[in-house]
Amino acid sequence: MPSRPVQSESHLEVSRLSLAFGRTVILEDVNFHIKRGDIFIIMGGSGSGKSTVLKSLTGLKQPREGVIAYQGRDLWTCAPAERKKIVRSWGVLYQGGALWSSMTLAENVALPLEQFTDQTPQQIRELVAFKLALVGLSGYEDYYPAELSGGMRKRAGLARAIAQDPEILFFDEPSAGLDPVSAKHMDDLILELQAGLGSTVVVVTHELASIFAIGTNSIFLDSETKTVLDSGHPGQLLEHTSHPKVRAFLTRGGTDSKSE
Repeated sequence: MPSRPVQSESHLEVSRLSLAFGRTVILEDVNFHIKRGDIFIIMGGSGSGKSTVLKSLTGLKQPREGVIAYQGRDLWTCAPAERKKIVRSWGVLYQGGALWSSMTLAENVALPLEQFTDQTPQQIRELVAFKLALVGLSGYEDYYPAELSGGMRKRAGLARAIAQDPEILFFDEPSAGLDPVSAKHMDDLILELQAGLGSTVVVVTHELASIFAIGTNSIFLDSETKTVLDSGHPGQLLEHTSHPKVRAFLTRGGTDSKSE
């Protein structure tokens, strides 16, 4: 389990959140807060609304009801220009990396720097090389996404996500589609970047190895009750949860070693 200290200041506070697609309610009365410096895990079974919550947190899907507060400002009631400014201070790694296939890795990583900063071309080139080196892709600046493995594309997407040293870094299933070694490498990268950048990290995942390796806090979403079933440090949930669904999820339907 990670042993690094976590600050107590709330970075994001979610209260009474309700999400729906048309008349279909996905989640309702969801409440949690993410502390500054957390590696916060959003977990749950298929169809529990994990990625939908992430879309709402990152400004892509407006909630039906509720508040997502960032430094005292509700993300969805502030002016659109202010919301865009807030979201631009964050970074997001999508499942497939979401790289532009017609651009080289250097061009992909440079894009947010060119659009949202006043850096010179030389400064951008240096930053791009540095960010790619941080994710283990030094020397791949001129490669196109199609020339890389799935794991390398994800790391390139991560380099772009951290291009502007984001205050909050969001991951949507970062280990999806990766072999165990590549998945472990991604977990290690997340830990290293969180420590180096000091960012708050929010991760949507169902991968137990990642949940226990990197998580400092978590919520478990339930598709049946359509809300948060339990919350807390993943290791503590494994030991102390009173919810059979949470225990089954964290043990993959078996029993943990402490209860055997």
